[in-house]
Parts: sequence; structure tokens; C-alpha cells
Amino acid sequence: MDMTLVVMAAGLGSRYGGVKQIERLGPDGEILMEYAIYDALRAGFDRIVLIIKPQMLQDVRALFGDRIEQRTGIRIDYAFQTPERFTAARPELAQRQKPLGTVHAVLCARDAIETPFAVINADDFYGRGAIDAIAAALPELHGAQDAAMVGYRLKNTVSPFGTVTRGVCATENGLLRKVHETYKIQLCSDGTIRDTSGEGEGVALDPEVLVSMNMWGFHTTILDEIDARFAPWLRENLPVNPLKCEYFLPLIPNQLLKEGKATVKVLPTHERWYGMTYANDMPDIRAALASMRESWLYPEHLWRK
Repeated sequence: MDMTLVVMAAGLGSRYGGVKQIERLGPDGEILMEYAIYDALRAGFDRIVLIIKPQMLQDVRALFGDRIEQRTGIRIDYAFQTPERFTAARPELAQRQKPLGTVHAVLCARDAIETPFAVINADDFYGRGAIDAIAAALPELHGAQDAAMVGYRLKNTVSPFGTVTRGVCATENGLLRKVHETYKIQLCSDGTIRDTSGEGEGVALDPEVLVSMNMWGFHTTILDEIDARFAPWLRENLPVNPLKCEYFLPLIPNQLLKEGKATVKVLPTHERWYGMTYANDMPDIRAALASMRESWLYPEHLWRK
């Protein structure tokens, strides 16, 4: 079955302090999204779409894009996320610096998505098991009413260097009921994980609870739903904070679930997530990737000649 991996790589990386999507972290100078692409091709994906800012194109092609195409025969399509796209009714947004969110990112890639697809972040390491799980789920999606999401254990997704935002999932019989965006989740010195967005020491969270790390599986018809819901969001929600407000991808399944229009299968994984939320995360990621190569989970060179 034809399947597309959509990689969202247009974020600013404000907490990290740089263009974290193209930071070289692997033993052979690989960047994180190369591992996801490698695992996806191994799992049967046959098309890659990278959502980037236009000014990143030359860097991405030079870092790995051209090499992957040459050595695998897989075509990489590049979609550009810029504030003026799909926002003609709000011309002032052309000057906005911050992206409009992950819903807008996928909408910007619409013309390049022709098959059932998985969506991931460029600056996250998801693990082979998670990629395999979403690849196995895609053939079972038959329309916008069907979706899938890989759920990580919260304890496997936190950073010791600061707070993180996670979509905490409510599930029932393997199906998603709701994703609750939870901000300022902190791994504390006593080993507990707490929601510190309120007052005091924060609310303790179950370390085993499933969270979304933005690995979703969709049928192509979800793009019609995204398109139909983006304009009302621009009109109704964006005025609240026009310079920073974002439309996040989990809100689409959430809305469909609330309306009784979708079923979202949750695919639990015990994979350890690694990400570039903070610059101090870098040494741990480098060490983990080196260990994976030493254990032959990944070859010495991802893209052999």
C-alpha cells in the first residue's frame, strides 16, 4: 500500500534557541528527522513530504534531502509553510513571524499528500516500534472518520531540563476519547511528574498515562476537514492573540470525536522519546543515538551508497 510520511519542520524552536530541526546529533552527523525517515522507509512508506520554511530548503537538501533521494530512489516533496498561505482574509498575517500551528502546516502540504499518511514532528525521535505501529494502522483507515495515534508513556517523554507540553490522552477500550493539552509538565527532583501550570507544587500525573507526541495517522479525506475548519478558526479564534495563537493538529481529532464523526485508534508504545526541547537535551540524545548504532539498531551510515 502507498503511504506518505509528512514531517513538520517549520517551527521556530524558540525554547531551544536555534534551528533545532537541522542540528547534527547522530554519530555520522545525522539529524533527528533522518532516523524517522529511515524507519519509515523500512516500514513501507514510499513517499516523504517535508514541511519547511522556504529559507530552509537549501540547507535541508544539502544536509540529507538530496542524498536520501539519490541513494533510496524515494522522492521527497517540499511544502512551504508561510503565514500568507490560506490566510487571504487576514492580510496582516503576512508579517507574522511565528507559524500558525500544525493544522496550518498540514494544510500547506495538502497538494503533496495523495495517499494515507502519518504526521510527525521533525525535532522528535520516535523510535522504530512507533513508526512500525503507525505503518500497520494506515491500511485500516478508510476515510476522515478513521484515524490513529501513537500513545507514549508520559514517563518516557519528559525532559530533566525544563517543562514540556504534552497532549494527555483519555482512552477507552483502545480508542481515544479526548486529548487534553497540558502545559508546564515538570519532571521533579523527587521523581514525580507534575502539572505545574497552576499554583503551588503542581498536580501529580500518572507516569504511565498515554500522551500524544504528534504522531498521527490519517486518510487523505481528513484534509477536507482541516480545510473546512481552518477559515472559521482564523475568524473566531485567532483575534484573541493574532501574533502567537496557533491551531494545533490534535484539535481536529478532538473536534471530530466531540461531534461523533470519528474513531481514533490509540497505538500504545514503550518507545523512549527523545527531543530537542532544550539545548541541554543534546548530550543525552547524542549518547542514545550512539548506543543505538553500537547495538546495530541502526547501521553505521543510514544512507549507504
